[in-house]
Order: sequence, then structure tokens, then C-alpha cells
Amino acid sequence: MIMFSKRLTELREFSNPHLRQEDVGKATGMSQRKISRLETGDVQPTPDEIVRLCRFYDVSADYLLGLTDTYEKCPNSDEKK
Repeated sequence: MIMFSKRLTELREFSNPHLRQEDVGKATGMSQRKISRLETGDVQPTPDEIVRLCRFYDVSADYLLGLTDTYEKCPNSDEKK
């Protein structure tokens, strides 16, 4: 899941330079520590966490998981959170 952790970090750093792991955690219902461990690849995301992160960043799971390099919006972006 190296691609996942890399994409997750890039999304946070490039979507908003002031966005902190703590901010992502609060918005997705996860702790800052969990976000940090996901970004470093220390833990694997659950399917529910993948969905929450995709909705937060408005990207497809395929993009977040590295199955495609095409930046695609989340299919259910109108149903965020």
C-alpha cells in the first residue's frame, strides 16, 4: 500500500498547504495518530476509512489506492460524510 500512503500524503499537502493531519482526522472521524500512521504506511486502511478519505478529498478510491493515475472525483461526492 505504498501508493496509498504516498497519495494520501500528497492530497493533504497539495490540497491545502495549511491542512494538518489533525484537521483531516477531525473531518473524517479519525485521530491525528491514525492519519499519520496511514500516511507513513504503518497501518492498512479499513474499507470504511478509504471511503471517508475519498469523500473528504473528493477523489475516487481507484486514484487513492493507486489503481489509476487519473485524478477522478469521488462518485458520490454529493453525499459527503
